[in-house]
Amino acid sequence: MKWFGKFLQWIYCIYAFALFVALTLIAFPFVMFSLIFGKIRGGNIIYQICKYWAKIWYLLIGIRHKEVFEAPHDSNKQYIFVGNHISYIDIPAIVLIAHQSIRVLGKHEMVKIPIFGWIYRAAVILVDRQNPATRARSVRALKAAIKNNISIFIFPEGTFNETKKPLKSFFDGAFRIAVETQTNIKPILLVDTIDRLHYHSLFSLTPGKNRVVYLEEVSVQGLSTSDIHLLKERVHQQMEAGLRRYRTYSH
Repeated sequence: MKWFGKFLQWIYCIYAFALFVALTLIAFPFVMFSLIFGKIRGGNIIYQICKYWAKIWYLLIGIRHKEVFEAPHDSNKQYIFVGNHISYIDIPAIVLIAHQSIRVLGKHEMVKIPIFGWIYRAAVILVDRQNPATRARSVRALKAAIKNNISIFIFPEGTFNETKKPLKSFFDGAFRIAVETQTNIKPILLVDTIDRLHYHSLFSLTPGKNRVVYLEEVSVQGLSTSDIHLLKERVHQQMEAGLRRYRTYSH
């Protein structure tokens, strides 16, 4: 009977990805039209479109988005959101927590995906970590978003965590921007995305709960660039402790 379960898994994944493509094609013209409203207003509209896209896709494939607030969250405040990164399905989860104007820092490689890549390019601030010039440009774009009262979202690990630990080490970027712009950090945890879609295979997708946990915000008021390392370590410890509350890891 194991082969039958695997067969059903494949059927479900094909169904889910066919829906993903169909919804992306439907969203595409609306996203392109939104660009005429400019980077700020148009960008905000694009995130709302993507939010509806994610809600509908989740509903039709049986994934239940749930937000857990370990600390109060003020959606009227501006933050630098940081989260753990472990699955491709982190993307719709991030879109669904966009309760305020937000821009996500995203990997440049994703623009190569047909159609979706165009939407991705329009929605995120792109970064190519191998190219110093584009890294500097992405930092300027992130700071410009903050200047326009828009929150930003960064994966401080940079790429998927394929270790057995809760988190990989963090890059400095998010914390340097936080200190330089005096914008508080809001850590979030993507607790179940690894169970919904493992990074090893696109055919590992399964229905079920998909929790996003909001941790207590970390103030950067009064901190200077000399405090970046301590700030980074503090947030890393906070997020690691949080992940251990929801999942089991080997030490």
